[in-house]
Amino acid sequence: MSEVIVVTSGKGGVGKTTLAANIGAGISSLGFKTVLIDLDIGLRNLDAVMGLENRITYHLMDIIEGNCRINQAFIKDKYYKNLYLIPSSQKHSAKDLLPDQFHALLELLRKEFDYIIIDSPAGIEHGFHNAIFFADRAVVVTTPDISSVRDADKVIRIMKQKDLSQIHLVINKIIPEMIYYGDMLSPDDISEILNLKISGVIPNHKEVMISYNQGTHLIHKENDISKAFMNLCGRITGDDIPITDFNKKIRIFTKLSYKFYKK
Repeated sequence: MSEVIVVTSGKGGVGKTTLAANIGAGISSLGFKTVLIDLDIGLRNLDAVMGLENRITYHLMDIIEGNCRINQAFIKDKYYKNLYLIPSSQKHSAKDLLPDQFHALLELLRKEFDYIIIDSPAGIEHGFHNAIFFADRAVVVTTPDISSVRDADKVIRIMKQKDLSQIHLVINKIIPEMIYYGDMLSPDDISEILNLKISGVIPNHKEVMISYNQGTHLIHKENDISKAFMNLCGRITGDDIPITDFNKKIRIFTKLSYKFYKK
């Protein structure tokens, strides 16, 4: 059975688009046919994150306006045969896409794909409501700072009001030593504030910027962030994978800091 999953956040700059790209890559690597839709109409960044910006011929609004067939707008990923992208338009605005039009497109895509991943625009404007209205599940991305968590809370409340209750919480850019010093909210703190179970904790890592600039997927790498993404994708597709114990990492950091201090 096909599922539509929207990846969203309360504010920009939390890593939502990078997360959407790597969720799509991770799920497709597990054998599921997956399409990513960039719904940030007027901006368009998902193609650049995936390294596909030079392959765009048609975009989402071309499909909607009848300028091309759906499969003409598909861009096949360079690394995963089961992964496709429908890029956004830079010449339109979110209001140009009517809900009925988007719903009709999703129904056609459901017949061909196991997972449809929507990269929603950040915030709660028109594009966000289009993105969540027809979704089966949501992935809410936040970083461990008060303003991001507060905005995530607002997004979660709106989704629950619209009966979108299957919500995966992903906490991005975690730095254990900052949590230890009290300079960053812990995953447990955020889970309690938002009253949501955590589905993924992604550590802050220099590979994110490298991957972003090179247009490659983070799941290619053999490191903690790749493992975190693949574990998240496993949880989304139904595997029972325990969350990394960041409290343990903090305790290890505490011991190392104490040894350094004693010297």
